[in-house]
This record gives sequence, structure tokens and C-alpha cells, in this order.
Amino acid sequence: MSLPMNLQTSETSPEWLNKGDNAWQLTAATLVGLQSIPGLVLLYSGIVKKKWAVNSAFMALYAFAAVLVCCPVGFQHVLRRPPSPLRRPTLRSLLARTNFYAWMLFVPMWLTFSYAVGAFSLWSPNGFLFKMGVMDFAGGFVIHLASGVAGLTAAYWVGPRAESDRQRFPPNNLQMMLAGAGMLWMGWSGFNGGAPYAANIDASLAVLNTHVCTAVSLLVWLCLDVLFFRKPSLIGAVQGMITGLVCITPAAGLVQGWAAMVMGVLSGSIPWFTMMVLHRRIPLVKHVDDTLAIFHTHAVAGSLGGILVGFFAEPRLNHLFFGDDPKYIGLAYALRDGRASAGFRQMGVQLLAMAFVVGVNVVVTSTICLIIRTVIPLRLEEEVIKIGDDAIHGEEAYAIWGDGEKLVQDRSSNVDRLAAVKPLEMI
Repeated sequence: MSLPMNLQTSETSPEWLNKGDNAWQLTAATLVGLQSIPGLVLLYSGIVKKKWAVNSAFMALYAFAAVLVCCPVGFQHVLRRPPSPLRRPTLRSLLARTNFYAWMLFVPMWLTFSYAVGAFSLWSPNGFLFKMGVMDFAGGFVIHLASGVAGLTAAYWVGPRAESDRQRFPPNNLQMMLAGAGMLWMGWSGFNGGAPYAANIDASLAVLNTHVCTAVSLLVWLCLDVLFFRKPSLIGAVQGMITGLVCITPAAGLVQGWAAMVMGVLSGSIPWFTMMVLHRRIPLVKHVDDTLAIFHTHAVAGSLGGILVGFFAEPRLNHLFFGDDPKYIGLAYALRDGRASAGFRQMGVQLLAMAFVVGVNVVVTSTICLIIRTVIPLRLEEEVIKIGDDAIHGEEAYAIWGDGEKLVQDRSSNVDRLAAVKPLEMI
């Protein structure tokens, strides 16, 4: 089998290909993939009730595969950068009651008709928000705000979890959750660091800022938990980690290190306040069952990062990423340089982009949910919700015993017994 003519060189690579940049992109893509499998699979599997461990992990696994198929089919020619198979925080809002078959339809439909609109508008050279000069380095608006709003909207249409799950929803395996969270954090180096498409200074700065902001955010959230609740919470620390990662994403390669630390302080405190205080006082957010607080960790943190990049973006770093266009400037530097109007304009377009992404996702996500429920129920039956994984998939996370035996529960008499179930008989 011969190589194409343009690849028949002594080193089997075309002259235009920078091997260093290509190697970093392959590495970054691998890191992003590891965030999903096994990262998010472990995180979601461990942070939910035991009876939902398989379902939560499977929903993440399915979405990874579905998005990968959708990417080359529908996104080749419209985006400045491809969509990520990772960023599906919408899932976090819908755990513990969503019909898996409805989820199978929702993922490709939302990616195609909602995500694609925002991504094209902000990242394609032909998008109107891109032309206006909106700054979103790696997806604070495009991914996190979009999925956070979509998650809350879809949660409204699906309805809440069972009351027993809402009252008590303990994680079944904190060590597994922590392992997944660690993979998520470390893999973020590839997501933000891969945004420039080159192994350059901007990529290095993006990786450094990602970790600095995240570390500060985690520590601030932890300190607030200790101060107000008198106990250091591992789940709280993971939430602070996620808000830091989300907040720095739109700004990772566009701000200095000190600004990344300031963003970490804000991402560890403002989403904490909205989750722990305002959530109980805002009727809409209070009554929509957002299972893992996606609105606060992604929509609030993503909006915060998108606004702060409009304030802290440094002109020299903007030049590295956007080129010579002078309209890209943070308000802080615009005020310093006597270009206040340019700085306020930048803040204005950032806010416009935020409003646009919110509006698109509310409307399109609602439309998708209404269409799907004409074909299949969005919500599981109440009896299935009571049982969980075994009723949905015929599998349980921790029910496998020695020699292929499975712990079987007699639903009618509520007596547990061991039944010899061979692997082939379980299929």
C-alpha cells in the first residue's frame, strides 16, 4: 500500500507540518480523552448513590462515543477549532431519573442544534460574535455556560429526582470520585494548553494559569467550607477545583499569572456563594432539580471567566493568540493605556456573547426536549427510579460476587439471596 504523493517524503510527512506542534496536539487530544474515559466516568460513578453508579458512568461513556462520531460528520468546515468530546457537564444536571434512550437522542441533537450554533458564532471566522471580537480562549461561553444553561433547562423538562434521592444522595465511593476528579484536573492541561494549536509560549502559559487558578479556587472553597460549616469537605474541594478549571478556560492563554490567581479567588468564592446561599433563595433554581449543581459550577463559573477575561486580557497575549487586531484588549489595560472606549467595548461584547449563548440554549434545549418526549418519555418510570441500575441496565456496580454469583434482591419479600448467575446468562 503506497502513501499519497504529498506524503511521500523521506520522513513521510509534508513540508508544511510542524512535528512539534503536531506532537503536542496529539498529546493534548489524548489528555482530553482521558478526562472523559476514565476521568468523568469515575467521577460520575463515584459521586452518586450506589444504585445510580452504572447508569451515570454509562451516560458519560455513551456521550463520549456519540460526540466523537458527530465531530467529523458535522463540524469539519464551520469551526475554527473542533468540539471537544469531554465537555458534557449537561449530564450532571440530569442524573438519577433520565430515560437512557432519551439521553441517546438528546446528545447528538443538542450538539448539532445548540452547541454548534454557539461554537460557530464565537469561534468560526465567519461567526458574528467572532467578528465582533469576543474572547473565549477554550470554551467558557461556548462549552461551560452553554452546557450549564442547557443542563438546568433540560432538568426542568425532565423533572426532579425521587424525593428520597433529593433528601439524601450520598456518594457511593469518594476515592473513585477523587480519582476521576484528579484525571479531570490533570487532563485540563491538554484542553486549555491545546487551544493555540501550537507548542508555543501561549500554550505553556495556558497550562500554568490553568493549574494556578484551579489550586487557588480549591483552597478558597475549602476555607469557606471550614469557616462556615466547620468541616473540610472533600466534595466541596472537588467543586472548587471544577469552578477554577471552568473559570480559567476562557482566559487561560490571555491573562498574566497574577490575574489567574485573582480569578481563582473569585471562582472559589462566587460560585460557592451562589450554590450555598442564593440557591436556596432563588425560586427557579431552587425548584429545578440540578443533581450535581451544574448551574453553579459551570454556568456561573463560565460566565465569570468570560467576563473576567474581558477585564484582565493582556494586549501582548492577545496578540499571540488573535494576531495584530487591536480591538482585543482587557478593560484594565485599556484604562491604563488611555483606550477606555476599547476596553468598555470589549466588556460589552463579552456580555452580549453571554446573553446570546444563554438565549440559544434555553430555546433550543427546550425545543429538543419537547420533540424527544413526543417519541419517548424523558423521565424514567417511578418504579424504575426506585430501583436504579438493575432495572435500567440489568447490572449493578457492586453486586458481583465470587464465581459469577450476583446478589439478587427479592422485591416482593424484600429478602436478599445469592443466586448463581453465569456471565452469559446475564447478557
